[in-house]
Amino acid sequence: MMQRWKTGGLTGLWIVLLSACHPVSDAWMTGWTEAAAKDQLMLVRNDPPSLGHRRLTSQAGIYPDLGTFLRTRGMPDFLAESNASNRHFLILYYLKAKCAYACRAKAPETREIEVSGPYPMTRRESRLLQGFKQEAAGRPAAAAPTRAGKPAGPPHR
Repeated sequence: MMQRWKTGGLTGLWIVLLSACHPVSDAWMTGWTEAAAKDQLMLVRNDPPSLGHRRLTSQAGIYPDLGTFLRTRGMPDFLAESNASNRHFLILYYLKAKCAYACRAKAPETREIEVSGPYPMTRRESRLLQGFKQEAAGRPAAAAPTRAGKPAGPPHR
């Protein structure tokens, strides 16, 4: 009887300890994604969740105005993130609309972010990002045309 209580008690204690670690794991994941996202262009995909999706969701939690913007406009296809002079910058790329929005965080303690745009994407940017998206989906990207206008052949991996 005593052995059964010990086993049940240890299992219950284990479950409580694991659930208590959840906020710590979230904080660790946020820190990890921040380090991985520095000066990167990231695919934003929900299923399976990409680094860009996790990072953008995290930033929307920090900056409520960004969360509102994303609920209104929808999730972008790509996210670029950078820090310069103690400022945090995000660029959200929407392939179908062929436009991008720039986001600049104000002072960190204000939790405010300015969103400007839309800015038109060039054909080159659109083709490049569409190719990245196709490769991430497991489809080879279309070959980029050469200067003569003919395909250069299959992309190298």
